[in-house]
Amino acid sequence: MRWMDEPLLTMPSSPAISVVVPLYNEEDNIAELQAQIAFALAGMDYEIVLVDDGSTDATVSRVQRGDRVRLLEFEKNAGQSAAMHAGINQSGGDIIVTLDGDMQNDPDDIPAMIAKLHEGYDLVCGYRAHRKDTAFKRIQSRIANGVRSRFVGDQVRDTGCTLKVMRRECREALLLFHGMHRFIPALIGGMGWRVTEMPVNHRPRIHGVSKYGFGNRALRATMDMFGVRWLNNRRRTYRIKS
Repeated sequence: MRWMDEPLLTMPSSPAISVVVPLYNEEDNIAELQAQIAFALAGMDYEIVLVDDGSTDATVSRVQRGDRVRLLEFEKNAGQSAAMHAGINQSGGDIIVTLDGDMQNDPDDIPAMIAKLHEGYDLVCGYRAHRKDTAFKRIQSRIANGVRSRFVGDQVRDTGCTLKVMRRECREALLLFHGMHRFIPALIGGMGWRVTEMPVNHRPRIHGVSKYGFGNRALRATMDMFGVRWLNNRRRTYRIKS
């Protein structure tokens, strides 16, 4: 890991930015999302790393192929955490961006988040200041985020927002388990990296349906909180004499 008082000594890589997008049955969203990412990052050196999590619709066939696009296809559905982990670890950029494939995250927020990263942070987390979800979903999310943040101490108000920007070195903190994506700030912050957050745009879902609900994640998330807290309390770091 990079120690908090040490500058990075790595040479810039190409592409400079990797945008990781997990996909599961997003056939009506993927082409437009790619176009929006290209528009938002025009003039930048970037790649788009798409990870298809075993889609059963036409998502893969509707991916717009090109020199900047890489597609990873899972043999079968493995979940959002696995898709994000695979995309992050296959990224070539010094800066890694993650966002959902449902177009509720706005790619136009990415440049400002990268600028925030350059202020001296290692992970910038977006939080949805004005969520375009149902009242029930907003309430359950607020409760879950409050409990999680206090229990694991990540000080992030909206870990459910997939839109995040991190330095490539942060990925060494991400141990893959089912539900990892909800604890990225806690895992990275637990290794001593600088974590901050900023408000981002949130858009209503136009195509497709949500794959996640309270019933399929509440118990798992509670169990994961205990595991992440135990892990962060047991982590150790070291420095080798030069």
